[in-house]
Amino acid sequence: MLKASIKSFIAVSLATSFFSFSVSAQSLKKLPETKYSRAEVEMNMRFLASDELQGRRTGEQGNLVAARYLAEQFRYLGIKPAPGQTTYLQPVPFLIQKSAKEGLLIANSDTLHSGKEFVILGGGAANFSADVVFVGYGQAADYTKDVKGKIVVAQVGTPESKTPQEIFAAANDKRKLATEKGAALLIELFTAQIPWNFASRYFGNEKLSLDNGGSNGVTHVWVNGQQKKYTDLFKSGASSAKFQTTGRDQQNINSYNVVGVIEGTDPMLKNEYIVVSAHFDHVGTGKKGGNTYTPADSIFNGARDNAFGTVAMLTAAKTLSIQPAKRSILLIGYTAEEVGLLGSKYYAEHPLVPLNQCVFNLNSDGAGYSDKTLVSVIGLDRTNCKAEIEAGCKAFGLGVFGDPAPEQGLFDRSDNVNLAAKGIPAPDFAPGFKSFDGEIAKYYHQATDNPDSVDFDYLLKFCQSFAYSARLIANKSVRPYWIAGDKYEPAAKALYGK
Repeated sequence: MLKASIKSFIAVSLATSFFSFSVSAQSLKKLPETKYSRAEVEMNMRFLASDELQGRRTGEQGNLVAARYLAEQFRYLGIKPAPGQTTYLQPVPFLIQKSAKEGLLIANSDTLHSGKEFVILGGGAANFSADVVFVGYGQAADYTKDVKGKIVVAQVGTPESKTPQEIFAAANDKRKLATEKGAALLIELFTAQIPWNFASRYFGNEKLSLDNGGSNGVTHVWVNGQQKKYTDLFKSGASSAKFQTTGRDQQNINSYNVVGVIEGTDPMLKNEYIVVSAHFDHVGTGKKGGNTYTPADSIFNGARDNAFGTVAMLTAAKTLSIQPAKRSILLIGYTAEEVGLLGSKYYAEHPLVPLNQCVFNLNSDGAGYSDKTLVSVIGLDRTNCKAEIEAGCKAFGLGVFGDPAPEQGLFDRSDNVNLAAKGIPAPDFAPGFKSFDGEIAKYYHQATDNPDSVDFDYLLKFCQSFAYSARLIANKSVRPYWIAGDKYEPAAKALYGK
């Protein structure tokens, strides 16, 4: 009797489970994500990563064409511009600085050369001698002496700086402070855990920065402090120094973020926005691409980084415009990720929808894929939306791998971090990988990363999973939040007031 009851119970349970799965599968088939075609993702990929767009470098024509393509896709789908806007294009002002042709820094019997022992981050032509003053980390409390007209020397970063982004942000703050103090030159002793050859080459080449609308400030250089003799020289060995340079020529340009809104269906929840984002820029052509190339192929197409994520964002734009979710969707295509997350930084400081109405950001960016059975989500366990992301991927046959290569600090290296820093829960949805292996390196920022190298069946599943995950989060009954104790939780409490 007992055995018969157990058998009966198991049979009923299995039948119920099968019926529930069948209903769920039938419901899924009604969603536009399942009807999205491989042909459409391939069309978007082949256009965005085409040779004709010349690597979509910020400030160049291919980048502008990509922005226009996103805007016209939004228009075609009936997506609205952000509230109060008449266009999908948010102008982002930039300053391009050319490389310095010449530069010398002479202290005691040592002569340092621009591009070798030091790199000029910014500033015009100069030729002067001045006293040297060491100011610790160059923060406000470190200025205990009058430094007007003097050469200020500081340690790179701050005592708390960990990531390259934090070091670069600190450099900007130091330059502003040194300018206010009237310094003639700011020297930072570069001792960060980044190879000097890379830092010198990267920051000494043509540089794109946000235009703050005013003076670019005091001339600012990094000296190779990884060489102890230069650290000793400028911290205590030299009382004065001579500096001369041709400076860095500069020009103003505009690029654009692309922003659209899909209104939610729930009378209350539609006032909350899920930000669905990806950056559409890449690194350009030839020497600007930063890696090896040949006369036969000098275009860094950026199929994986980040036409992949941009196509996923366009997929979500279409499917969520066909059948909107309960919460509203804020779509953002960012420019200038490759030059320092600048498009997203600008948006975070100049939002078109109040940030406290944006309750989640699902961003898509990555270096490529080496596992086509899954997606990798950086920050998967940091919010209460893990279940929705896993369900969104499972529906299209993909698993989820959380936080690959933790030693790389990937969460803070993509556009999601600029909204996260404001308090908005913001994981990054990336193509499948578990570590930076040879398959990733083969294409990452390489001229070989073109559409013909992409697995379009995997791209389709990736895009469907991204769009469906966004839908599930937008329909979630509980408002998204950071898991307790996350480093960005205090910012969230300040933003949302709880």
